[in-house]
Amino acid sequence: MPHEVFISIQNPKGIEYVLPTNFDFKSAISNEKGVAKSRNVVLNSAQTKYLLFADDEIVFLSDGIKSAISYLEANPDCDLVLAQAVDTKAALRKAYPRNKAKLTKFNSAKAATYEMIVRVESVKSKDVVFDENFGAGVENYLGDEYIFITDLLKKGGTATFLPLTIAIHPEESSGSRWGTDSDLRARARVFQRVFGATAPFIRTAFYFKNFRKFGGVKNLFKFIIGKF
Repeated sequence: MPHEVFISIQNPKGIEYVLPTNFDFKSAISNEKGVAKSRNVVLNSAQTKYLLFADDEIVFLSDGIKSAISYLEANPDCDLVLAQAVDTKAALRKAYPRNKAKLTKFNSAKAATYEMIVRVESVKSKDVVFDENFGAGVENYLGDEYIFITDLLKKGGTATFLPLTIAIHPEESSGSRWGTDSDLRARARVFQRVFGATAPFIRTAFYFKNFRKFGGVKNLFKFIIGKF
């Protein structure tokens, strides 16, 4: 499948590194830190019709990607496709919907960047970028993908989940940690960013839906009001 590769390199400590020489690519180097900043560099630099995000742990599956792009070609009003991924043992990484589904603020919170295919021109025209206050590398270490999708929806965009497997990713990820104050603080802030004034109600529902993961009621009040 014809494609271009763009590598965003963050090197705030000035560490020596060697770039690959076995394929053609474009790149950008910065002294900043954080995946959201890196993804925005790639998004702003992209000149292709569609864009997928990856790190060095990702293996993409061409058949799934081709099917997703076929859907985007047939549905020009769709700005983003969210697909699914498996781990290295070929097991689905999470509980995905079984059928195609329109994405909303209520069903896209578990999105991962490597599951997303973005229609570049449309997203740029709506001035949608990753919120650099969220994501790995900053205090609010998760939620940047969810915020990206909901910002797109707020600006009139359309996003769709398709039950297509497009990537392989190891089981562990930044979204796999639970329970510490820093973790709960980050999750509370994500809901505040997405839902605003109604966030306490959403956090309450989320808490009770994941009651066991939260370890009982000990963190209930702090999580609801978003204060840690």
